[in-house]
This record gives sequence, structure tokens and C-alpha cells, in this order.
Amino acid sequence: MKTPIKVLITGATGSIAYSLLPMVASGQVFGSKQPLIIHLLARRVLPLKGVVMELEDCAYPLVRRIVATDNESVAFKDVDSVFMLASMPRHEGMQRKDLLEANVKICAAHGRALAKYASPNVRVLVVTNPCNTCALITAQYASPGIPARNITALTRLDHNRLVHQLAARHSVDDPGHISHVSVWGNHSSTQFPDSSSACIDGESLPFKGHDTAFMNTVANRGFAVIAARNNTSALSAAKGAADHMRDWWTGMCTTDWVSMGVLSDGNPYGAPDGLVYSFPVTIDRETRDWKIVDSIRPDIKALQLLDTTGHELVNEKAEALTLLEI
Repeated sequence: MKTPIKVLITGATGSIAYSLLPMVASGQVFGSKQPLIIHLLARRVLPLKGVVMELEDCAYPLVRRIVATDNESVAFKDVDSVFMLASMPRHEGMQRKDLLEANVKICAAHGRALAKYASPNVRVLVVTNPCNTCALITAQYASPGIPARNITALTRLDHNRLVHQLAARHSVDDPGHISHVSVWGNHSSTQFPDSSSACIDGESLPFKGHDTAFMNTVANRGFAVIAARNNTSALSAAKGAADHMRDWWTGMCTTDWVSMGVLSDGNPYGAPDGLVYSFPVTIDRETRDWKIVDSIRPDIKALQLLDTTGHELVNEKAEALTLLEI
């Protein structure tokens, strides 16, 4: 029997956590034979007790123990994997920058807790928006105890949205047949959803240029969800987080790639260093380490889009550092 791993979910009383927990506890993320000790961190103690009761009542065979707390020193103790969900939620009409002041402070505190209490090899996925910049702040405050490569941001949600939209456009019933799509840059409306290398069953799709209306459909899908259900994406965000961590934890054995927000230092596409920027990446099956795909040749329009989203991230970083008085 494998040794249990410790998995922390912050913001554990939120709607994303509520959708994510069954995916984690059932073995969809870390494997069907991997026992789990699930740590839950939330400020609201009574609702957290309710989450624990429901999780207990599911009687998941892989869940060996549940640690529910509002104390960071308990929550982060020796954890191997972290889903950072704690945040001020985004409402209709709210811009991403409006979230900065509250959320970067949460991530700074959690970065310090990671450095002080977590396993030095912990793998951290930041979902808290704006997730690229929040991941960067988390990494800065977790340094030097936690490598910056071990802290990533969620753009798999956007990647999955792009896969769905391409499948719908080309009347493909199973989105799993779509491969080699990329989401570049920020998890925001400036992101660049790139289908120039897209394939169906390994065969390249005809590419007639970057379709602005199509890209906007993907980039603004989150706003469309808010307008329709008067709430932010939860189930799809949880699925994206589960997919991201599963591939990162187990590695990939296909020739496909996925989109992840990762450290931009030394990237081959001219994105500014010192950011967490979404790139297409592969994940080695043996080392479980991510690597930016270096074989894509962006055209002039693509390079302009990469620059636009990178510029937004540079400004977002500067604003965050100002708010934190760094």
C-alpha cells in the first residue's frame, strides 16, 4: 500500500472546492491507488464542518483522514500538493484588477506558510484570481524554501474551453480527439487562444488565420458564465484544476501538450522574464517536470498577441508589488 500524500485545498467552503473535492477524493487526480490525507483551510468554521461531514458521508476508500482548520500552520503542515482557491470572488462587471488588492495579500500570506510549513517538493496550483500574478506573488513569498517552478497558475480552464469550441466548430463529438492547442499569456481577456497547430486525431486542422471573434469567445467565456448564472465558473474551474494537477503529478505519455501558467524566465518566445505566463508545456513521465514547448513558430499576428498579454502581466505585477509595498 502506498504512503498517503497530503493534499491541501484552501478556500475549502467555496463552490470550486465543492466541485473539486469529489474529483480529488475519488482518485481522478492522484491515481486510483493513491491514499490521501485531505487538508481543508477556510475562515468560516461552521460551513467547513458541513463540508467535512459531506466528505465523510461519501466514504471514499482513498481518504484516510481529513484535517479541517482555519489555522495556516496546521493546514500547510508537510503538504505535498496544494490547490489555492481562497479569494474574494469576482462578480459581474468587476475587472480582474479589482481583485488584486485583496487576493495578492491572501497569496502572500499563503506563500509564507508554504515556505514555513509545506514539504519542500510541494506542487502548488494557484486558482485565486488574477491567478498568474497571484502565483507570482505566492512564489516570491515562498522563496527560497519552495522552488518557483513548483508554483503554477490555472490556464487549463481556458485550454479546455478552447478544445470545446474547436470541437463544436468542427462537429467533433468527442473533444478528446482535439489536440495541440495552446493558451498563451494571462488568464484574462487578453489571453491568446491559439489553434494554429490544432489537430483532430493527429491530422492538422486547416488554419486560415487567427479569428478574433472565435478567440474572444474563448477569452470572454468566464464573463458569459457570470452573466448566465450570476456566479463565477465553478465546475469547469474545478475540472481544469483537476486536469492540471493530474497531468503535473503523473506526467504525460502522449505527444500532445497542455497549457499551464509557469515561470517565464528564459522562455523561447520573447515573453518578459519574471512573470507567471501561460505557455504550451509537456510534462515528463519520469521526472514529472514541466517544459515549455519550443517548436511553435508564431506568426506576426501571434507575436503581437503574445506581446499584448505580456504587457498586461507586467503592469499587473507592478500594481501588485505596489499594493504589497515591495
